[in-house]
Amino acid sequence: MTSTLYQFFVGEINNGPHQTTVFNSSFLELYTPDMGLHKETIRAAQGPQAQFQQGHQIPIQHQEQPGLQHEMEDPKPTSTQFPTEDNSYQTYKPAGKLVGKKALITGGDSGIGRATAILFAMEGASILITCLPEEITDAQETVRWVEEKGGKCHIFKSDLRGAGNCKKAVEQALEKLGAIDILVNNAGTQTMIKDIKDLDEEQWEATFDTNIHSVFYLSKYTLPHLKSGSSIINCASINAYIGRPDLLDYTSSKGALIAFTRGLSNQQVKNGIRVNAICPGPVWTPLISATMTTSAMEQFHETPMGRPGQPSEVASCFVFLASQDSSFISGQCLHPNGGVVVNG
Repeated sequence: MTSTLYQFFVGEINNGPHQTTVFNSSFLELYTPDMGLHKETIRAAQGPQAQFQQGHQIPIQHQEQPGLQHEMEDPKPTSTQFPTEDNSYQTYKPAGKLVGKKALITGGDSGIGRATAILFAMEGASILITCLPEEITDAQETVRWVEEKGGKCHIFKSDLRGAGNCKKAVEQALEKLGAIDILVNNAGTQTMIKDIKDLDEEQWEATFDTNIHSVFYLSKYTLPHLKSGSSIINCASINAYIGRPDLLDYTSSKGALIAFTRGLSNQQVKNGIRVNAICPGPVWTPLISATMTTSAMEQFHETPMGRPGQPSEVASCFVFLASQDSSFISGQCLHPNGGVVVNG
């Protein structure tokens, strides 16, 4: 029986004592049962391609919240790589879709936020990212990536659980960038609690303060500075559609965010301002290693595509919704979730 690891590269394995057959990987063409061949297969399966292969499982690791990307084990999340049709990978190919645009991205230090900042920069945008003070090392790495791609990126350190800090974030973006064309509400938090009886009121309120109240404040303070053609993009979640029981506060806050997206779109679309949301499925980010149990991580690859997503694969959705490619789309949700049908 083919193990999960070998499903990346093996078409079929004969478990008899003398032969192993039908590798379809370009890495191997030698058909022998010795351990050297097995080790080579494992090394290949753990390379950059593995994260896009069916059956890929994330490394089990645990961090303190909020989670730091530079402390994650390899393979770390990828910000700019995408799978190809031949089971290899390639770097994102920009097309000048955001030249001259100014973007405020919350939670841009790591994960989906970092990948979005990098892809925006590759498309020509200038950026200000927010991060928590303890995330500054990751945020500085985002800046390094952006500058390496020829872009400009500024950092605003703050906890956005409060109207005052959200207002300061907008003010900093206007000061550093001169304008705001795109608001990406990406910052979020979660904590796994199996039963409502164990979910304390303080956690419920803190989750909503981060995941929905900050979005209201940032949108409210940014809107007076937006113009026709501007875009607000909110990062929601598949969990609002499937009703994940062990993330009750998170799931509820993301459901509120989807409703907020639709309502704000109906309010602002007449002004030429589009408001949309993205609802990722399981995506490998520091939030996962900081908040999920070992059991949840072991099941993290269980999507119809047989693997979790990478931040790059969600960031490209942000590029689409921020650009004129999506000029006739508002009030909608995109679902990069590995093939889960949500009818939403």
